[in-house]
Amino acid sequence: MAPSSVKLQELIRVIRTAKTQAEERGMIQKECADIRSAFRDEDPAFRCRNVAKLLYMHMLGYPAHFGQMECLKLIASPRFTDKRVGYLGAMLLLDERHDASLLITNSIKNDLNHSSQYIQGLALCTLGCMGSPEMCRDLATEVERLLKASNSYIKKKAALAAVHIVRKVPELIELFIPATKRLLGEKNHGVLHGTVILITEMCERSPDTLRKYRKVVPELVQIMKGLIMSGYSPEHNVAGISDPFLQVRILCLLRILGHHDGDASEAMNDILAQVATNTDTSKNAGNAILYETVLTIMDIRSESGLRVLAVNILGRFLLNNDKNIRYIAMMSLLKMVQTDHNAVQRHRGTIVDCLKDTDASVKRKALDLSLALVNAHNVRSMMKELLPFLDNCPPELRSDCASGVFLAAEKFAPSKRWHIDTILRVLTTAGSFVRDETVPNLIVLITNASELYCYTVHKLYRAVLNDISQQPLVQVASWCIGEYGDLLLTGVCEDVEPMQVTEDEVLDVLETLLQSHMSSPATRAYALTALMKLSTRIRDNVDRIRKVVSIYGSCIDVELQQRAVEYNALFKKYDHMRSAVLERMPLMEKGSPNHNDQSALISNGEREGGGETQGGVKLQPPVASQAMDLLDLIGVPDASLPEALPQPLSQPLTGQTGIESSVGGELLDLLGGIDFGGIPSITAYNKNGLSLEFSFQREQGSLLTITLQARNSTASDMTEFIFQAAVPKTVQLQLQAPSGDVVPAMNRGSVSQSILINNPNRVALKMRLRLSYSVQGSSVQDVAEVSNFPAQAWQ
Repeated sequence: MAPSSVKLQELIRVIRTAKTQAEERGMIQKECADIRSAFRDEDPAFRCRNVAKLLYMHMLGYPAHFGQMECLKLIASPRFTDKRVGYLGAMLLLDERHDASLLITNSIKNDLNHSSQYIQGLALCTLGCMGSPEMCRDLATEVERLLKASNSYIKKKAALAAVHIVRKVPELIELFIPATKRLLGEKNHGVLHGTVILITEMCERSPDTLRKYRKVVPELVQIMKGLIMSGYSPEHNVAGISDPFLQVRILCLLRILGHHDGDASEAMNDILAQVATNTDTSKNAGNAILYETVLTIMDIRSESGLRVLAVNILGRFLLNNDKNIRYIAMMSLLKMVQTDHNAVQRHRGTIVDCLKDTDASVKRKALDLSLALVNAHNVRSMMKELLPFLDNCPPELRSDCASGVFLAAEKFAPSKRWHIDTILRVLTTAGSFVRDETVPNLIVLITNASELYCYTVHKLYRAVLNDISQQPLVQVASWCIGEYGDLLLTGVCEDVEPMQVTEDEVLDVLETLLQSHMSSPATRAYALTALMKLSTRIRDNVDRIRKVVSIYGSCIDVELQQRAVEYNALFKKYDHMRSAVLERMPLMEKGSPNHNDQSALISNGEREGGGETQGGVKLQPPVASQAMDLLDLIGVPDASLPEALPQPLSQPLTGQTGIESSVGGELLDLLGGIDFGGIPSITAYNKNGLSLEFSFQREQGSLLTITLQARNSTASDMTEFIFQAAVPKTVQLQLQAPSGDVVPAMNRGSVSQSILINNPNRVALKMRLRLSYSVQGSSVQDVAEVSNFPAQAWQ
């Protein structure tokens, strides 16, 4: 027998005997050579067999493109067996980008008019698989004609082909509307299934079509009622449920038709309640139907009782042994928690138990849902569950868990002491995983709780004695020891166990922090400033502090060296002012001028700026006179004014000119038509419906303010929106608090955030962005780089 006539089964058996990939490749190459030879000889006897073998090789990953024209020849053959292999080859080897696909349009059209239903079915399957827009336009009328045929087999295939046509050429939707309405009366489940898929596709792509099909909701309800009330039918039964595939498709269509429509929603409320109560949950088919029912109830304007029923179904899913079902249950509850918070709260115990699940995905969703359930009434009990979870959770969840606990404590804390205790517990457990803003926020919280100064400094001192590896904890402790070290030295605190601490012991701790290899530059800066603060709060060890400070005057770290040099100057030249300069920080409110992220630039996790600085919180220096500000704004020199005093190395950055009087405002109004900036805006990010636009405003010197506007063009709100940015080391950057964390859908609003840049070296700006947000319960994270800043922004 000739090599080219080896049967397909024999070829498969021979290939499977290959022991190595090289041996298999040799067999394939030899067989391909024989097939090419047969194709060149135009031998029709074994053409079908050779194409079949070629398709098998294609499935194994080997090139088979040289068989495309042979497929076209088989399609043109009058024999069904040849057409079957030819159409299969066309679907596998061709797509709409190949020129050869245009050659089969006429063959498909002829076969659509063939007398055999099976040949018509082959042509419809091929059109529905790889039809190009041009082919769909040419054959749409033929498909629409076949939708009206009397043969159920043909109508089912034609409906699926019509789905492909609608996807490729949406303007042809109107052609299929009359036929699909008639097909809803079909008894054949295959035809009904294809028709429902076609209607769903048309409604998703055309709002006008959606409004027309809302009239058929009663018909769909009747079909659904017939499915759940019908007796046993072996033809459609799956695990004791009548045609779950058709039920799921109808529920999907009802969800689309009932969205934002009260009449359609009311018409389907009863049938949804019947499906939810009568469907068996012991089999996976029943769970699939119930899940689609829940999604439909959530998406339409359903009654409150029906929504509670949907939440209860998801609660039963949480008890299922299948981890996939538990996961989708929590994902759905996460979507419903905003609208049906009380109903979801009933399942809080089960949700918290899922934190102990061994599956990482289930554990993450359980964490997100648990944090979403925290409110003022249950914050204490929920923290009792979340804090132990934080102790033992995987490293990839610690950051999210710590951030969630911080936000919940800040929003729902029953008392300041409880709030401080909770934050300290998190810092002790997962301090390395918290966000950068945690330290200044906690410092503000402690500053405003004057009755807890003694309690807080004692707790922090004990925590630092036990562990200095958690940098945020050590930074807050250093700040508190520097501010309230005198309360620590008295040893009197009613709220904690008495502890007698000497000056030497406190200084030993701070020196240990300065010398530890685990301390970051920011932590050393906190510790050095705390030492300097203590020089006004202790009596016997001032000289020791002076010696330590002088040592760091030659430190390799520039920031630490600058602090030490300035503190040395305070000791030597301005010792009479030291007590006044290093007195306690005043009370600060979050968002006030004294504690607003606008007051200083952040560099390496700490603040820099003019005025007196303590760790991460700084006092604003006095605002310059209005006259000087106005002259500086307009750029007019005035010789009568005294020469400006030398400025600090880094100036505080404010978003205002300091002009507050009505006279200054009127003068500025006269200049309102002049554009002082002239820096064009840019689109920094545009992906998945989220766009970020940067607008620029040049401040004094090397300072630049970038205003970010985040907009969302998708149909769903983007929640938990977080924007982070990084710049080269020679540039200083600070992110201010955003206007919100929800980006409204359909561009109905935006989230704004200011980015403060100090670029003293005038280097070209580059920025790396990190974005995270949630859409319909699904978390999205992305990283991007912006390098198209206009030259005016940095030159």
